[in-house]
Amino acid sequence: MNPHITPSINAGGRLLSFDVPKVMGILNVTPDSFYSGSRVSGSKAIAERVAGMREEGADILDIGGYSSRPGAEEVSPEEEYSRLASGLEVVRSVWQEAIVSVDTFRAEVARRCVEEWGVSIVNDIGGGTLDPAMWDTVADLRVAYVLMHMRGTPKTMGTLTDYNDVSADTLTDLAFRISELRSKGVSDVIIDPGFGFAKTVEQNYRLLADLREFRITGAPVLAGISRKTMIWKPLGITPAEAANGTTALNTVALLNGADILRVHDVRNAVETVKLMELLKNDK
Repeated sequence: MNPHITPSINAGGRLLSFDVPKVMGILNVTPDSFYSGSRVSGSKAIAERVAGMREEGADILDIGGYSSRPGAEEVSPEEEYSRLASGLEVVRSVWQEAIVSVDTFRAEVARRCVEEWGVSIVNDIGGGTLDPAMWDTVADLRVAYVLMHMRGTPKTMGTLTDYNDVSADTLTDLAFRISELRSKGVSDVIIDPGFGFAKTVEQNYRLLADLREFRITGAPVLAGISRKTMIWKPLGITPAEAANGTTALNTVALLNGADILRVHDVRNAVETVKLMELLKNDK
């Protein structure tokens, strides 16, 4: 696959082309996400957050009901779906035509969100490893799929960072999984190298430096760096103070070929994309 070809996906019957990188806004309907500023609960707060992301220029909304941070509490499928449904009901009332992604590793939860709320992208942090039914479910639903790289589970991933070459090993694993997904009939695949998931801070920076290599798969590349440990830990700050660092690294991600920025701060990311496009168009 030519890495210079602009990829695209079918998102719920709409063609999403990445000739200009897209911004995916994070909507956490959880009480324990790692960045407290991203948590919203109650219809009014969710509506305000969704309206704000729409106004700021989000291309995709990514809604999650189960925190994947290390040490997070287990949540039953019923509770996860209940949280998601409460959020999706508000999303559809505020921004009916939004392209919505659901952040879940559970096939049954993904199915209900797609069938009952018109979700068009499934964002799976497990990349099919946490629920063996996920890939067949996505194939059956005919929705787009974010294939993220992770080893183990959120509780064990911190001990599974032994790679020969983190970029090469991650790319090889994702390429194999893309092939498996294609064989099942899943054609609209987005890849996510999984910054912070079974990666040390140093390994995250190697992945970021090598991000363009992932375009060889032909799939759009998602960079989920926003306010993560790789930013705030080296700087000796907190996630709440990591907006500036996020913008800096999102700029690097765009320069290195990212097609989607998954972020807490939509306006910052939209402005970054616009400025990087000016730089690109001036060449």
